[in-house]
Amino acid sequence: MAAFHGPLLDWYRASRRDLPWRRRENDPYAVWVSEIMLQQTQAATVAPYFERWMARFPTLE
Repeated sequence: MAAFHGPLLDWYRASRRDLPWRRRENDPYAVWVSEIMLQQTQAATVAPYFERWMARFPTLE
């Protein structure tokens, strides 16, 4: 497993995309919203909707 772990993390660091839900560390609500929006929808399409949603509804409260 360790032989797989290092190369996978290296690939992610080199290839990851800058997505708005990745900029919000440790925010389960943002992860939940992004997961719902990303069902059968491309990330590039979801990104602006996610930004607007989180600006209008930043928490569940």
